Amino acid sequence: MNKFIITSIILSLLYSCNHTKKDLHIETVFEQTNGKETSTYFETISYYKKLATHYPEIQLQEFGQTDSGYPLHVVLFNTGTSNKQLKNSKKTTVLINNGIHPGEPDGIDACKILLRNIVQNDSLKNALNNVVIAVIPTYNIGGALNRNSTTRANQNGPESYGFRGNAQNYDLNRDFIKSDSKNARAFAQIFHHLNPDIFIDTHVSNGADYQYTLTHLFTQYNKLGNELGEFIDLEMRPYITMDLEEQGIISTPYVNVWGTTPEKGFSQFMDYPRYSTGYTTLFNTLGVMIETHMLKEYKPRVAQTIAMLQSILKFSSEMNVEIKSVRQNALQNILAKNTYPIDYKVDKNDYCPINFKGYEGHFIPSKVTTGKRLFYDRTKPFTKLTEYYRHYKISDSIKIPQAYILKNGWWKVKELLAINNVAFTQFEKDTVLTVTAQHIHSFDTKKQPYEGHYMHYNTKTIHSEHRIKFSKGDLYIQTNQHAARYIMEVLEPQAPDSFFNWNFFDAILQQKEHFSPYVFEDYALEFIEQNPQIKKELENKIAADPVFAKSSYDQLDFIYKRSPLYEKSHLLIPVFKVF
Repeated sequence: MNKFIITSIILSLLYSCNHTKKDLHIETVFEQTNGKETSTYFETISYYKKLATHYPEIQLQEFGQTDSGYPLHVVLFNTGTSNKQLKNSKKTTVLINNGIHPGEPDGIDACKILLRNIVQNDSLKNALNNVVIAVIPTYNIGGALNRNSTTRANQNGPESYGFRGNAQNYDLNRDFIKSDSKNARAFAQIFHHLNPDIFIDTHVSNGADYQYTLTHLFTQYNKLGNELGEFIDLEMRPYITMDLEEQGIISTPYVNVWGTTPEKGFSQFMDYPRYSTGYTTLFNTLGVMIETHMLKEYKPRVAQTIAMLQSILKFSSEMNVEIKSVRQNALQNILAKNTYPIDYKVDKNDYCPINFKGYEGHFIPSKVTTGKRLFYDRTKPFTKLTEYYRHYKISDSIKIPQAYILKNGWWKVKELLAINNVAFTQFEKDTVLTVTAQHIHSFDTKKQPYEGHYMHYNTKTIHSEHRIKFSKGDLYIQTNQHAARYIMEVLEPQAPDSFFNWNFFDAILQQKEHFSPYVFEDYALEFIEQNPQIKKELENKIAADPVFAKSSYDQLDFIYKRSPLYEKSHLLIPVFKVF
């Protein structure tokens, strides 16, 4: 079937009510209430059970548990193969995640209507014959059960909805690396079971006011990298936005501004690995976030979510061969470069002008506070050429090692590696190897808690080569594997979402053994006499640092940390590199 026919079928049928099976009438709560309400969690699962009962193309499966005590469900359409072989399917596999923030339920309702309309149209099913659709109906079940009508203070409908925090009060869209929730671990199980080519997360945006109902966030293309980055930026994004325009829907990149107006310019959001599309990027999956606008009514928000989902499915069908090819080559393209970028910063000298459709905004005196408030005048719409900064430059990179070695005692890290399908072996006997060790040189720590952690940042390390005896059971993790990017992003301490920065290795930051000055003094004297270079360094520091010169303890500590008595594990990351 050629591309024109596929496109025409999907455009004409996704919103069609001319179903093949007219005898089966399945309506969502959204449709029953004319777009004013959204389903509860239990109504959503009940809906999919009914759909799966009547249509063999639909399967409803459970994967793992969530913090709420309920299992995570996945709705599968058009697998056409055994579940064990899904990760290697020749079809384009699209995974859609809904309700990560249950107060933003647009995707929950959109997917129910979308899948029902597909299975009730034989022509459309045939058009999507080379696409597997997997839908997580409600990811944050605990938040969905915490139903209310107040917590989305700025949002225009639906009448009631779920809460952002999950059963442990985590924001799950910050949990994909640290995996403090059972939800995140169940998601990893689903993700690696499917190995999706395209991942979609559905949201509702906060921030500025503007004319668009639909905004989108394609994963940052420089970070995605290589052919994948070029493909998402030059092929996928233009195709989908143009297809939406042909449906009469205007859209814009996610408006990443707070406390100011968009026409002054804004940058693309950097989706680090803590976020869903940042996490999926680590496995070379093309990621998209759909962000409808909170101030628009619920009914058009859901309709435009459906429209963008259908555009992505069209792209998935038409570009099946290209998608498979660019993903297949991604790993070797990354490893062939010998270095891997682990952090980026926005390039303020490189912007793409876009015709932004906004409203005139200005600051007026507040009637509530003593300050001023930002006011958007909807009687004054405009279209202005606006600077959009979508290009990021590499700000830090590492040389790709042949392998990492993780000390076996760090079982929480080992557990997450296993959950994320990282292949490793364990030493069968004690083994001595020449490796690169990493000591923490400096770091900063957030003063306020962030999702259950006090994150580190600005982390710097000192590298040194040593012959080290590794114990039986220590993990040997080669980088030449499907999870290469994940491995480097979590095991390199200076990476923004590394396990070190997420506090997994904080125990190494505390010195466990110390000295008593009156006992150590005699040893210190003998030690510096036998090591004149250290004695000279001590004298130079006393001469150059007045505070140090007044502290006898600091001077003894200076000697202690250069002596064999100082514990080797202090500040030593228990992850070693093999080059």
